[in-house]
Amino acid sequence: MKKLLCLIVLNAFVFTTYSQVLFSYGAHSVKADEFLYAYNKNKTAASDSAKSLRDYLDLFIKFKLKVQAARDMHLDTLPSLIAELQNFRNQVQDIYLKDEKEVNRLLDEAFKRSQKDIHAIYYFVPLDEKNDTAYALKAIKEVKSLLKNDSEKDTQILADINRKYKTVQSGDLGFITVFSLPYDFENMVYGLKPGQSSEPFRTKKGWYLFKNEGERSAVGKITVAQILLAIPPGSGVLKEIAKKLADSIYVVLINGGDFGALARQFSDDRNTFMNGGIMPEFGTAKYDSVFENHAFALHKDGEISQPFETQFGYHIIRRITAAPIPGEKNETFIYNLNQEVLNDNRIDKAKQLFVTSILPKIGFKRNEINEQDLWKLSDSSMLANKNIILNGLSENSTLFTYNDNTKTTARDWILYLRNSDKDKQAKKDESYKILFADFVSASAVSNYSSRLQNFNATFKSQVQEFEEGSLLFEAMQREVWEKASLDRAGLFSFYNRYKQKYLWDASAEAIIFSCANRIVADNGIAQLKKRKSWKDIVGQNPAQIQADSGRYELGQIPVVDRTNFTTGLITMPVINKNDGTAVFSKIVTVYPPNQQRSFEDAKGLVINDYQNYLEQKWLRELEKKYPIKVHQKVLESLLHSLRG
Repeated sequence: MKKLLCLIVLNAFVFTTYSQVLFSYGAHSVKADEFLYAYNKNKTAASDSAKSLRDYLDLFIKFKLKVQAARDMHLDTLPSLIAELQNFRNQVQDIYLKDEKEVNRLLDEAFKRSQKDIHAIYYFVPLDEKNDTAYALKAIKEVKSLLKNDSEKDTQILADINRKYKTVQSGDLGFITVFSLPYDFENMVYGLKPGQSSEPFRTKKGWYLFKNEGERSAVGKITVAQILLAIPPGSGVLKEIAKKLADSIYVVLINGGDFGALARQFSDDRNTFMNGGIMPEFGTAKYDSVFENHAFALHKDGEISQPFETQFGYHIIRRITAAPIPGEKNETFIYNLNQEVLNDNRIDKAKQLFVTSILPKIGFKRNEINEQDLWKLSDSSMLANKNIILNGLSENSTLFTYNDNTKTTARDWILYLRNSDKDKQAKKDESYKILFADFVSASAVSNYSSRLQNFNATFKSQVQEFEEGSLLFEAMQREVWEKASLDRAGLFSFYNRYKQKYLWDASAEAIIFSCANRIVADNGIAQLKKRKSWKDIVGQNPAQIQADSGRYELGQIPVVDRTNFTTGLITMPVINKNDGTAVFSKIVTVYPPNQQRSFEDAKGLVINDYQNYLEQKWLRELEKKYPIKVHQKVLESLLHSLRG
């Protein structure tokens, strides 16, 4: 009991500390919780946490001084910064306009489904003039009943049922994965065990039924090259010719033939033949199921399939690379999966839950209005394009009110109708009701988002962080960076005052060549050794090789290993492992260390140092303008909680 009491007291103490002012600057102050948010977001691992916090506090105070200077210069009223802030707000706020628990549930569900592929077939009975709802439902129920009999094959079931109903359709979807089907269909398929069929499902077009034909662990993604010999529909002679040609090409390939060259010569795939037949990476349910089955049946890179037929013709494919489906620790995969969830219609439920949760927060109140009068007013106002009064109802009538003293009027509703793609269909009361429900949600979310910073501390911090960052950049641009780069006299004076700082380390006059690959680099080196001009070498193939000449410190010259630089040396190519590009150098003249840099040679270093000088001078002025006071008791409390 005593331990619990101590814990409660400690938590209360910490909460009180975080809500107290940590430091003030002039008439402005910063609370401990704002500082800690920034510190925890930006801190790096440190052996001395107390020193790390004190160092960051010093940086944070200087940051706040500069931001306040920007506000006093009224930079926050610049139209460009206001527009940037609004754009940022619009981009970020969507993250906070949905039910986070439901989003996480959907993400977890999508991840689990991504780990398994399901072979799905479907049965469909359309609703049309021939089939009314009762007839179609009876047909799909008989399909369901027949599917329970494992002794019959699916093709036989379809034949049996169509002797009676003649309208049942069937299709083999091949293997599907998450996001392959509309969410309602996906839910049905992933809710089935192998061999099991779903309950009939009604859509506007008709009744669907799905069956799980089998499962496998997700195969991930694969890159292949293909040779396609296209066959026009119904051409038996050309089909036979294509089959013989495919067999001949396959024989050449298994005897060492060049797949890329044969693809360029024979493939009818206009999108890939010039690229040696290489197709973009794909996964489950991207292409024809027969094609995919053959692709994923290749077990190692370089393996070539025998010719096989699809509806497009005869294919021969070669596996280039394959990547298994990533796990939950793969941050890039999880991020991309989350983006797909957010962009899919499955997110609608999370949005609906969110709207329900915000109504009490925004004090949403719906006025009592006769809906039939509102529908008539809507029709009349849109047709006449002017404000109509109907039974006391007009465009100025209030529909909803909120606890920030704002309101939504009938004019807002009519404008919503005019801008909606659905308004052309909204001619019946039922359609208006559906649209009005959407309008209620849109209005509530609009009001909530307009004051989101009042409801969500994280969003408020993000917006404040972006705004202050923009103000800091603009102030630094005006007070430091532009002044330093434009003040040539000041730069030259600064250079002469600290000339002894601007000395060369051991250096060399050198030509650095950047090449498309190792072969280009080796060819360039060979030509240099034959005393060919470097400008002529570059001029012959500027797209493959480029060069820069100048004086460089030896540490700036890329080399494979420790190198003894001498005049005339041509270095070995340094290969970039990521893209295969290559860099090498020709050393023209080597210089000893500690030679004086000219102003032009040192200009970049001088500008950087001069900027630092101007910044420190500016900060001293700001510290006089905004006297700083750190509340030591609050700081000590933070340090104590950090140690604890």
